[in-house]
Amino acid sequence: MFSKQTYIQRRMELKKKFPSGILLFLGNDETGMNYADNTYHFRQDSTFLYYFGISMPGFYATIDLDSGEEIIFGDDYTIDSIIWMGDMPTVTSLAEKSGISKTETTGTLKKKLSKAENILFLPPYRAEHQIKLLNLLGIHPNEAVKKASIPFVLAVAEQRNNKTSEEITEIEKAVNTTVLMHRTAMRYAKPGMTEAHVAAKVAQIALESGGQLSFPIIATINGQTLHNHFHGNTIRKGQLFLLDAGAETPMGYAGDMSSTFPVSKKFTPEQRDIYEVCLTAHNSAIEALKPGVHFRDVHLLAARIIFDGLKNLGFTKGNTDDAIVNGAHALFFPCGLGHLMGLDVHDMENLGEQWVGYGGEPKSTQFGLKSLRLGTILKPGYVLTIEPGIYFIPQLIDLWQKNETNKQFLNFDKINKFRDFSGLRNEEDVLITELSHRVLGEPLAKSVAEVENERKFAFD
Repeated sequence: MFSKQTYIQRRMELKKKFPSGILLFLGNDETGMNYADNTYHFRQDSTFLYYFGISMPGFYATIDLDSGEEIIFGDDYTIDSIIWMGDMPTVTSLAEKSGISKTETTGTLKKKLSKAENILFLPPYRAEHQIKLLNLLGIHPNEAVKKASIPFVLAVAEQRNNKTSEEITEIEKAVNTTVLMHRTAMRYAKPGMTEAHVAAKVAQIALESGGQLSFPIIATINGQTLHNHFHGNTIRKGQLFLLDAGAETPMGYAGDMSSTFPVSKKFTPEQRDIYEVCLTAHNSAIEALKPGVHFRDVHLLAARIIFDGLKNLGFTKGNTDDAIVNGAHALFFPCGLGHLMGLDVHDMENLGEQWVGYGGEPKSTQFGLKSLRLGTILKPGYVLTIEPGIYFIPQLIDLWQKNETNKQFLNFDKINKFRDFSGLRNEEDVLITELSHRVLGEPLAKSVAEVENERKFAFD
């Protein structure tokens, strides 16, 4: 936990946003994998962590905006629980670390809320939250998201988006561990291994740091599948290996990086050419970051660079501006350039992408652009990823060719020769500063020469 003053100050700032009512915070519970006592790794709700810092299951909290009263609701361990779980801090001692003096048992919460007229809560993203809202407030699960407080969402998003210096220090710890995860993979992966061998080595680094993975590892020779969690393939010479992995610190802050490297010692000429197009887009996007810039414009900058680079290689054709307007680049780059990051690897996505990433403005419905998770003006304190990619997705190629989608901008004869190329991307984590930006963490090999130099270790 940070100091109690950090949590007191955070709650004070939040309370200034509302005239009256009760703010209700739902902590997370343990979740069984296949029976109740065999649980998944526990992860506290990030907003609960942000305002109260308690990373244990079974907690609730309320802030009464009229009286200013703040209460932590939780139950001390019984002897039966202590036998299995060991001695645990009392609810009172945990609340004190958050700067809260009043605690009650969870059994009193429903009665407490029954006397309130205006209860504000955030959108539930777990089934357990929906059940809690049903039991506490009588809100049917089908209505829970609709009845969540948008002003509450916007207030939390505004506050959590502005990362403080102590948060940035914590995020940078996660990023440095993440860099080590990727460097280890580059130096470890050899032909004949399975993807699982590499994924296990990467996971080891995160766990050795005292934290966890910030999301399930993507470690694959099929980089064209954007969220590929299958690790059963044997890796072979001539293939590309894409790793997307991140560490989470014990306090819950995330790192998120992607790297692409050849399974062989070196890139093939074709791999190198396409990799360098993507890397140019990546580096140019980072250089464009500063306060006041709209992130959608940075995304489109990367799209133009990818389209032009592929044009030079014979994959695309025609006027670049027209191609971008029509979304022709999305055949190769169908996802967004990046996303916010902090206590969540996709920060606050559970609160609603439209509100957190777009400030309530409507999102595009165009293929590719609709997947952009961040579409607002950048401000100091934002932490975000930059991760353009180039992907050859056979099913998408076939669909566009069949439907003659953007055929005036695409050379399908050349594209089809690369339908088994797979995909690649680089990803780094960036802080928006008062005047510009700063890439977080120690540098990771990105250039062709740097990556190939790291690959030498695997074959020594």
